Amino acid sequence: MKSSVSSKLDDCENTINPSKRKRQVASMNALTGHRQTKTAPPQVSSDALDALSFVSELMDEMDAALDLITPNAHLRMAVHLLKGHFDAKIVTPTSLISASQVPYATANRRLKEMVDADLIEQRPRTKTGKSFSMHPSEKLLTQWMQLSGRVRRLAEAEFGHGEAAAETEDYYFGGSYAAAQSIPPLRVLPKPLKLAGGLKVLVHGDPTFMVMDNLKRQFEQIVGTEISQRAFSIDRLREEALRNAERDTSRYDIIAVDLPWIGEFAEKNVLMPLNKVMDLAKLDTADFHTAGWKATHWGGQPYGVPAQTTPELLFYRRDLFAEAGLEPPATTDQLLHAAKTLHDPRRGQYGIAWNAARGTALGHTVLMTMADFGQPVLDLPEIAGGFETAHLSGRDYRPTIDTEAGLRAAEFLMELLSFSPPDILSMSWYERVRPYAAGTVAMAFGYTLLAPYFERDESSPAYKQTGYLPHPAGPGATQIAPVGGYVMGIPANLAPNRVPEAAEALRIFTSPQAQKLFVQNGSRTNPRYSVAADPEVRRSSTIFEAVDAMSWRDELQFWPRPPVPEIGRIIQICGEEFHDMLRGIVSPREALRRSQERAEALIQHNGTP
Repeated sequence: MKSSVSSKLDDCENTINPSKRKRQVASMNALTGHRQTKTAPPQVSSDALDALSFVSELMDEMDAALDLITPNAHLRMAVHLLKGHFDAKIVTPTSLISASQVPYATANRRLKEMVDADLIEQRPRTKTGKSFSMHPSEKLLTQWMQLSGRVRRLAEAEFGHGEAAAETEDYYFGGSYAAAQSIPPLRVLPKPLKLAGGLKVLVHGDPTFMVMDNLKRQFEQIVGTEISQRAFSIDRLREEALRNAERDTSRYDIIAVDLPWIGEFAEKNVLMPLNKVMDLAKLDTADFHTAGWKATHWGGQPYGVPAQTTPELLFYRRDLFAEAGLEPPATTDQLLHAAKTLHDPRRGQYGIAWNAARGTALGHTVLMTMADFGQPVLDLPEIAGGFETAHLSGRDYRPTIDTEAGLRAAEFLMELLSFSPPDILSMSWYERVRPYAAGTVAMAFGYTLLAPYFERDESSPAYKQTGYLPHPAGPGATQIAPVGGYVMGIPANLAPNRVPEAAEALRIFTSPQAQKLFVQNGSRTNPRYSVAADPEVRRSSTIFEAVDAMSWRDELQFWPRPPVPEIGRIIQICGEEFHDMLRGIVSPREALRRSQERAEALIQHNGTP
């Protein structure tokens, strides 16, 4: 977390020239709210912050207006402590006593009462243990979250009008139940992590991990040690993780891993199985989206914890669809019809944007499009709701690219090309969502993590006009939302004395409280059901409710990119051969044949029959 955004985006996909690099850095800065000179304070529950401000000002007014009222030392210290926690500022016993506004002896007694009541936790600041920093306990945080919601509703009930009063009425018809599901803020660890040189993390340079970087000070306070984060583009991240595995001792305590790499990283001993180093019950694994948690496994063991569950969805402009009288597309034929209808190059308007840049980017599109036509890239056994991947560690699989369903997928991409922007063959990841946010394309395939490009920009034509859909399905197939994202794991060569502390940091980073904090600061990824159900999270974006519904309908699937050791190279092969097809160099059948032959040779070379 020490590096600037420029270094975090080092060698990002399609960073071809300096001017393009500057645009990408500026875009990432705007997207995440990053400031190189000053770290912005983290955003937490608006109800909690509003209530803190309201109660603090009300106490001042009451104390000043009525001579007989004496300061409420308990409440004043609680407010001061909570403000410090939310602002990631150190609070000492001396500052709490000062905030109480009562005589020293009285304040000292009130402070002890709060400690004895388990409302305040003390963390040693020195090795002698004689100096402490003060932090709100989980009990105090939970009680304040409940109180803050009631304060807001009471104020609106007495003084509110219009929408505010209407919202208050919901309290009596289920609002109080929803508020009870609100996830409280993170609490500090009672004992700071003991990691020489601080906690070192290797991540991907995407908006969600950049949000983590913006919250550096907050998380350093939580874990009690410095945090250093390095971020790379997807290909550079994989290279660095593999290079790190060859070192005698890992340079990183935690590394981010793209879901398809799990098999390769397990086989090459890049990651250690988590069930051997931590109590999985503390993760509450049932709370993770099923597809996201299953994707972390290889050979029946989990090798990471979901940090981002970000399915690839179809973003579409609801206003443009309504004007054209179009229904949201559920099939590939409907998608082509909508793209054709909304495609008007003379007005600078294009039908759809997608990953079509040569290599990794297009390779992902090929695998996901084949899945839209019901064809996995490997001969996976079909099961209810999709295809089975649990057997893959036995290495009993072969490529299934050159098939009739594969041909339909290839021909579909050729048709889609006709309704795409002129620079589509160099578009990847961010490039496909930027024109959608700018209003020059009507639809775009994109991961949810990129939604802030238009959800946080009120000047974007797509702002509050975007609908979210799973991939449209080809004939005979069902709609799915291919799961992407990253897990966080512990390097297999991490020094043994650092493993317990790294495991605890991993638990914190992936906890519901941390995930909610990421969302409140701009992230649009979420691996947990509980976070999606949080009322404040749902208010931040309709994307969470949409993805949650897809998960319950079993549309979130990770089999389109099965995590076998060869998957990265298979993706690259498809991205090369299909790019030649889109350029008109080879026919769809020839692209399929070449991809099949190269994938078969690759798997045979790696020892699979």
